[in-house]
Amino acid sequence: MKIILTQEVSGLGTPGDIVEVKGGYGRNYLLPQGFAIPWSKGAEKQVTVIRRARSAREIRDLGHANEVKGQLEGLKVSLTARAGDGGRLFGSVTAAEIVNAVKAAGGPTLDRRRLELPGSIKSVGAYPVSVKLHPEVTAKFSLNVVRAK
Repeated sequence: MKIILTQEVSGLGTPGDIVEVKGGYGRNYLLPQGFAIPWSKGAEKQVTVIRRARSAREIRDLGHANEVKGQLEGLKVSLTARAGDGGRLFGSVTAAEIVNAVKAAGGPTLDRRRLELPGSIKSVGAYPVSVKLHPEVTAKFSLNVVRAK
């Protein structure tokens, strides 16, 4: 089955890629989840629109990725969240909140889908966060979650 990816799928490709997958995987998972659209000649024209949008968001090249990595690794990122007496959060910290905290700390604008979290963040403390900036470059920084007063 030929499909066009609309989102990044680990091990398969990036948005705008035309890939061949098994019928069940495409029909039962990729299409219903919105990760892909069925391939057709008309849909293939949409690929250029998807790629154009991706290039606007993406890191330009390896040199730019290393520059952004340098900015991130020297950054102190702190996030304030509501927590109970034991330090347990009401809810969990999301990738979008981390991206906003990085921007508030003076860092670059990141794509939330590129963040790699150590699991769900549900209590106050320091957590390692990595960001896949480029296929060859991964930046790591520490996120400090503090309790709101």
